[in-house]
Amino acid sequence: MSGPYVLGACIAAALLVYLVAALLKPENFS
Repeated sequence: MSGPYVLGACIAAALLVYLVAALLKPENFS
């Protein structure tokens, strides 16, 4: 694994974490 694949995986993971956090704690993302 190298290059764009790793970058894309990191971005996807970050977005998933952000979305889950926003759903669990919407008051923090007002």
